[in-house]
Amino acid sequence: MPTPQKPSGSPVALVERCGRAARSLCVLFIFLCGSLATAVGNAQSGLGDLLITPTRIVFEGRQRTAEITLVNTGHSTATYRIAFVNLRMNEKGGTVEIGATEAGPDERFAEDLIRYSPRQVLLEPQVGQTVRMQLRLPADLAPGEYRSHLLFRAVPTPEATAKDADPAADFRVQLTAIYGISIPIIVRHGETSATTTLSELALVPPTGSETTPSLRFGIHRAGNRSVYGNLTATFVPAVGKPSVVGIVNGVAVYTPNVLRLAGIALRAPPGVTFTKGRLHLAYTRQEKGNETIAEADLLVP
Repeated sequence: MPTPQKPSGSPVALVERCGRAARSLCVLFIFLCGSLATAVGNAQSGLGDLLITPTRIVFEGRQRTAEITLVNTGHSTATYRIAFVNLRMNEKGGTVEIGATEAGPDERFAEDLIRYSPRQVLLEPQVGQTVRMQLRLPADLAPGEYRSHLLFRAVPTPEATAKDADPAADFRVQLTAIYGISIPIIVRHGETSATTTLSELALVPPTGSETTPSLRFGIHRAGNRSVYGNLTATFVPAVGKPSVVGIVNGVAVYTPNVLRLAGIALRAPPGVTFTKGRLHLAYTRQEKGNETIAEADLLVP
């Protein structure tokens, strides 16, 4: 989807610097944004004024090359390092970074199959840069889907990094936020397929600060490839015209996950109440001309 990605992984770096009479501690918080969140159109506005397009790359069939365009939409020059990370998705759509040795039997990574250049870019304000990728498949590669995420991590400027400690101070802490965006890079080799179903639909009343109900449901995936698409909720009253009441774009269920629990906040048009009708939920695949890959209904008394 493209969808706004929440920080993923758990990298926290501690850098110690020693002075003559005091110690300064600089803590670097690294926030990763990635492929599991909402993008608008085919571009994603990232932290640190970085625009990336496309926000998802899929190598399949005879495709062997791809390009990613980076644009600095800010007013200051910025540097970004580019590297692969491997992310594991949980049932709620969150992700955590894992090492290659932590992979489960059905987790396959794409990082060793792809060469890319450059590995670091210096972007002037309003200036773009192309990152080129090339796929190389070993002759004995097993069929299936391979996925890694390409991380674009901001490099802090000298002004933002910790300076020498004040000799008169006993202890000082300086915080420097390092931002990044990750996008999924997927390689499909050989025969791959997936089926999807929607189930456990439930209308949940608003709670706390919420003012409208939400539709909760499960996305079930089967097969040897991930699924990705847009979700649309439509209220069909017993009398009257149907109304689109909720949309979430760029929702993925990555392999090897078989279930993702999700929800849509519903927004009814003026004069429409969620009574005496049904809620229709459709999961469509944009890359296939908005083909419907799963749908389900919830009766509303």
